[in-house]
Amino acid sequence: MNQPAWQAGAATGIGSMPGTDPAEAAAVVFGELPGFPYLPELPARGIGADLLGRTAAMLVDLAVEVVPSGYRVAARPGHDHRRGTDLLRWDLDAVQEAREKAGTAPPVVKTQLAGPWTLGAGIELARGHRVLTDRGALRDFASSMIEGLAEHVAELTARTGAPVVVQLDEPSLPVVLAGELPTPSGYGNVPAVPEPEARDLLSTVVEGAAKITGQPVVVHCCATRPPLALLRGAGAGALAFDLSVLDGASAAFLDEIGETWDSGATLFLGLVPATEPGTRPGLHDVAKPVLNLVDRLGFNRSILAERAVPTPACGLAGATTEWMRRTLSLTRDLGKAFVEPPETW
Repeated sequence: MNQPAWQAGAATGIGSMPGTDPAEAAAVVFGELPGFPYLPELPARGIGADLLGRTAAMLVDLAVEVVPSGYRVAARPGHDHRRGTDLLRWDLDAVQEAREKAGTAPPVVKTQLAGPWTLGAGIELARGHRVLTDRGALRDFASSMIEGLAEHVAELTARTGAPVVVQLDEPSLPVVLAGELPTPSGYGNVPAVPEPEARDLLSTVVEGAAKITGQPVVVHCCATRPPLALLRGAGAGALAFDLSVLDGASAAFLDEIGETWDSGATLFLGLVPATEPGTRPGLHDVAKPVLNLVDRLGFNRSILAERAVPTPACGLAGATTEWMRRTLSLTRDLGKAFVEPPETW
């Protein structure tokens, strides 16, 4: 695995932010997370700003349009596709402005896009079936994604002066594996995809992204039980998930986490609530679940400084502006505490 560009004690976010102002979002991210900022996503802007539309805007020689059931492959780029590319360009402008105001390049910057299975599950072919039901089309999408990602990473590097880490979001992967993904008509489910096939396609994109960036690739899955072994087998150098999924977790799932750390991979641990809870937590409150996890697995707590990056539990699109700032500052403070733990820990 390539040596990561992020530093010990770094903290970052998952991707999405509240609001519709890219300049404000970028300024907050670069201000609160200077050691590991990311390209903010603002889904509240609508079509083209969500995970699928944003990723589709990066594709090369493939275009999408919006139909009543969602995104569908289009014969040529139209208004919907151009909107997605325009929004992405404005976001890059905002990040460049935030970096210039910061006065120095960050050690590393992260960008996010949908993984191949989530993209294939969320976009329809012209005849109305999901892309992932046509393995040839799915491979074309994966190839187009890698080609577009190379262009995107080059531009983000030029605008920030920083190495780029890619995060692949795969929220749909568990339902794809379980055969629980509904057809666009809603009258049935798409047949389950075998794990070896799912791993192989994801591996192709992970390897492509790693070759482009020279950095470990983060794969994020916010499911209740993310398929950690599959993600690790696909070559992910870092796995991102919400640590609250450990509530009632089986011993086998905890073993998967331990095996992931043993393999040398980094865990991006969702520790700070993405929306404001009834009682505002302090630093020790949000750290306690991971401290308990490390102790239970038998690792030295120093592993948190070596192979853990704290994040919010998930994206912050549903947070208030005030809580979003509080979440990012708590996440930053957690990263520092991983390196220099308070005496009370």
